[in-house]
Amino acid sequence: MSIWWSLHLRREAASVPLARRLLIGTMETAGVDPDISFDLSVALSEACANAVEHGGDDEPGCPSEAYRVTAYLDGERCRIEVADTGPGFSASAPGGTARPVSGDAEHGRGLCLIRELADHVHIGGEPGRAGAVVSFDKILKWREDAPLVAV
Repeated sequence: MSIWWSLHLRREAASVPLARRLLIGTMETAGVDPDISFDLSVALSEACANAVEHGGDDEPGCPSEAYRVTAYLDGERCRIEVADTGPGFSASAPGGTARPVSGDAEHGRGLCLIRELADHVHIGGEPGRAGAVVSFDKILKWREDAPLVAV
């Protein structure tokens, strides 16, 4: 079984729960274990929140007002990619390397959380294109009554 979808979303806070609900609904319909669905939905929310906050130059009418979310459920794996047109990651954080964050910080934990919740994470950019790409995947587990179990 393969399912994939792609969204182009405005860089607005309201877009984050929309992407999360679509992912949860897709995985629930396919029969993915709820714990796996939850982990991936939290990781997706963090990646989308980063794109909303850091993914453009905030000039009205600029194409950087949007970001893209793509999800693939293919066989035993789910792969999610969130891409924006912002400045990308700074030289002080090559490849999106997470910096230490104090225990009471309100920001800065998203990439660390994504790394904890997913099996494989790649943080970087697309060659010849401005912006950041956060992609991650996770091995799927299925409910016993899954209607679309992978073969």
